Amino acid sequence: MSRRSLVSLVFILALAAGLLAASLAVGNRPLLGLDLKGGVEVVLVPVDDPDRPVAITEGDLDTAVNIIRDRIDGLGVAEPDVTRQGDRVVVQLPGISDQQRAIDVVGQTAELRFRPVCADLFAEPIVFEDPDFELPPAELPDPELDERGLAPCPTDIDYNFLDTSTSAEDELDRFVVLPERDDNGEVIRRLLLGPSNLTGAGLSGADSTFTNQFAVSATFKGGDEGADKFDQIAIECFSGTALCPPTAEGRGRLAIVVDGNVQSAPLVNASSFDGQVLISGNFSEQEADDLALVLRYGALPIEFQDPTDPQSDSTSRAVSATIGGDSLRAGVIAGIVGLALVFVFMVGMYRLLGLVAMLSLGVSATLLWVIVAWLGETQDLALTLAGVTGLIVSIGVSLDSNVVYFEHLKEDVATGRSLRSSLELSFPAAFRTIFWANFASLIAAVILYWLSAGSVRGFALMLGLASVLDLVATYFFLRPCAQLMSRSPSLMAHPHRLGLPTREEAMPAGAEAS
Repeated sequence: MSRRSLVSLVFILALAAGLLAASLAVGNRPLLGLDLKGGVEVVLVPVDDPDRPVAITEGDLDTAVNIIRDRIDGLGVAEPDVTRQGDRVVVQLPGISDQQRAIDVVGQTAELRFRPVCADLFAEPIVFEDPDFELPPAELPDPELDERGLAPCPTDIDYNFLDTSTSAEDELDRFVVLPERDDNGEVIRRLLLGPSNLTGAGLSGADSTFTNQFAVSATFKGGDEGADKFDQIAIECFSGTALCPPTAEGRGRLAIVVDGNVQSAPLVNASSFDGQVLISGNFSEQEADDLALVLRYGALPIEFQDPTDPQSDSTSRAVSATIGGDSLRAGVIAGIVGLALVFVFMVGMYRLLGLVAMLSLGVSATLLWVIVAWLGETQDLALTLAGVTGLIVSIGVSLDSNVVYFEHLKEDVATGRSLRSSLELSFPAAFRTIFWANFASLIAAVILYWLSAGSVRGFALMLGLASVLDLVATYFFLRPCAQLMSRSPSLMAHPHRLGLPTREEAMPAGAEAS
């Protein structure tokens, strides 16, 4: 056996074992999709509104998908699948049992709000476990609203003992405590916010811009619809009054709130804006673009039909965890039965070569498991029933390569070549056939993945990965194993142990070995 073949065999075995050990050590595991884990699927169809001034565009649908995905992240769903299929938005939430909650989150038209900032609070409320400790007052009073819908911030309260406001408490005419989060969704601080009647309905547009730094330019509707309401709050924050207390810079801040989270809380640097507001704050380009998107589409840009309405084209369905578990169990049983039958056939047909083929399948399966687990942890790739089907189909794809090589061996022996030279020299010709067969499967998988959507893409992905890994396992494992066997005098003297005929048995009657 050549040194190169030995290095190849050691390399692939060390790679498979090392990656598997590392994957298990860090806790990577395949994430299960809706049909294997149970959950909720919601299909949203836009409302056909003849009064809409412009037609719904693909950009509107893509924006709705992004906003819905952001909302789902707040649910803590590890592997949500939000896709656009034509003019429909399909949302799959594995592990969610509350169907109504899922509908409320993905389909609601959230309200964008502007509130004056009363104070910064710790990320978590202060809690004392000592029952004898007398807590200071920590209840928000009812606001004394003026004609503008504003109220002085409460005093004589230790704000850091306040709990974060619930969605039921998050009303425009009340004081609220809402979180501000970083890019990873972690709460970095909470803000006590005052009441306000200024919402996203007062905005007419927003765009990111760059002068000396990245900023966001927002335009409010004229008059009482937006611009006047904004100026009423701006003059209070600019002056640092009790309705919008000053910071160390001497001016108050105005919070931009969407779905109960503070998106930004910039200082107010003027008392009047006439509907044109420039929001700055050391933004990066991406942060400015994201804030502009929030201001434009704090609510979904499209109104969807109600999934709970029987007359609606929008639908929702719940898949119980029991049904999902049954599907997973059925898939696993099908895989085990398939492997068992294939093992019996390969070993019965090809003896030791068949056993090597099964080991080669184990190597490619190990690498596939590591990749799927890694994609699940890093890219939220969910393994669906269609994906499991793709894995089962890939068993046949992988073993086809071994059968091609073994039959090449039989043909070479039949032509009079010795078993040892056949094992060493027939692989290049067989591998060309194996390569083009897998390449054809890969092309089909890429086209299917590109043109399809939803779980069908999972099938295509598994088939494509299996095709690539089959080439890897065949070249780096099967080839050197065959060459190792060719160095065994015992096996060369007894080809039946490899499932191969002797040269005399393989040659046609009357033919002579050359």
